[in-house]
Amino acid sequence: MQDFDLRDLDAFVAVARTRNFRRAALESRVSVSSLSQRLRDMEERLGVRLMNRTTRSVALTEAGELLLARVAPAMVNVADAITEVRGLRAEPSGRLRINAPPPAVDLVLAPMIAPFLGRYPQVDLDVVAESAFVDIVAQGFDAGVRYGEHLAQDMVAVPLGAPQRYAVVASRDYVAKHGRPMHPKDLLTHACIRSRFSNGVMFDWEFEKNGRLVKVSPPAKLTATYLGLALRAVHDGVGYWATFEGYVRYGIKSGALVSVLDDWCPPFDGPFLYYPSRRQPPPALAAFVAFVADWRKQARRKTKSS
Repeated sequence: MQDFDLRDLDAFVAVARTRNFRRAALESRVSVSSLSQRLRDMEERLGVRLMNRTTRSVALTEAGELLLARVAPAMVNVADAITEVRGLRAEPSGRLRINAPPPAVDLVLAPMIAPFLGRYPQVDLDVVAESAFVDIVAQGFDAGVRYGEHLAQDMVAVPLGAPQRYAVVASRDYVAKHGRPMHPKDLLTHACIRSRFSNGVMFDWEFEKNGRLVKVSPPAKLTATYLGLALRAVHDGVGYWATFEGYVRYGIKSGALVSVLDDWCPPFDGPFLYYPSRRQPPPALAAFVAFVADWRKQARRKTKSS
């Protein structure tokens, strides 16, 4: 053990977990070359190969799998112990990693970032926006953001924002030329802007009214994985777009966009911040949870006074 320090083992776990030297280097805040050299030195001192590397992939050997199985839980315990000690400090500090879907980042998290960092200048935020569901513990995140139906039971969940709703919109010119749907199924005869997730899935558009659920899969005149393209396209008159109301609120207010089927788009619960219940949250995460509670309280006061 005298030939190793925690940085060696931490480097190994980071690469083994991500299966990617570049990503592991970014998380560890070191260069790819230094991380690679540290792993090579480890293998030389151990006398066994821990990983098989190619230009595109990293695969653990049998020895690497054995080391990861024994070392990874121990590293978590070490990190928890250090976190508890740091928690004795008056000022929260360190890096806080959060995984969240893009709409939650854009519409809920983004306005909080500057005020939170202003209040806690010793905290560094690392926010990763992705739609795919991830194991936040396995991927090294302190917390995640998801909507209620996708939360695991062993997680602590904190409401992050007010209720949200979807809106179906088109440009004023498109509505003037092609008319407005009176029922969700009317969208089947219109040009529509659809979104495809990174895993290739294109979800149906769901509507609800008086307890009745209707799903439609309208023809996609444009399919976009980038939200900015869809937003530009709907303003340019390509067709109807179903999205979070927060993305198009100003367009509706200005009159550039027309909202339709409003009575088929009821509000739903906003996103939740969630984190593992089996261990004490790091000081930076505990500070963010308290900040979110205060932020929501202030938002409710503004709503009542307006």
